[in-house]
Amino acid sequence: MEELHNFFNTISPIEESTWLAVKSVFREYSLKKGDYFVKSGDTATKVGFLKRGVIRAFYRNNEGSEYNKHFFVQNNMVGGYSSLVSQQPNKINQQALTDCELLIGDYKKITALLNQHQDLERLLRKIAEGYFVDKEKREVEIVLLDANKRYAIFQKEYPLLEQLIPQYQIASYLGITPTQLSRIRSQK
Repeated sequence: MEELHNFFNTISPIEESTWLAVKSVFREYSLKKGDYFVKSGDTATKVGFLKRGVIRAFYRNNEGSEYNKHFFVQNNMVGGYSSLVSQQPNKINQQALTDCELLIGDYKKITALLNQHQDLERLLRKIAEGYFVDKEKREVEIVLLDANKRYAIFQKEYPLLEQLIPQYQIASYLGITPTQLSRIRSQK
């Protein structure tokens, strides 16, 4: 659990009493490659902290085509945030691309702690703000940058991911075909 504690404290330090309360609602959890953390259509109830592995967040359209929205790597929070907050069915799938080790916690139990621990409320707000900023940055990149620039940003943000996941997953994230990605990679 030390990884989670350190993650929290780098975002917004929390008091020891807060950590003890939060720690009590988390438990170890494993996902095998191909397993889902949350599926589209399900109402999310848990949040996770990814200790090891890679999880992708993706949409699947009515024709079955998939579009990668985000990759979660070590030391990141995962979960269907919109579904957790709204209690509506999730619209995004989160699937393990490798075997994963997580710490998971019941979202309702975590939010029940907010009235007693203001530092936890501040921490969760800062996490949400960070994800909002990342989401906006990603949307701007997809619309305004060409594939070469998006690929360069991908390599900077996920330096080890190309060795862990298939090329077609990266192409989907970049909004291009695997053939286009091969051309871009051969130019470097």
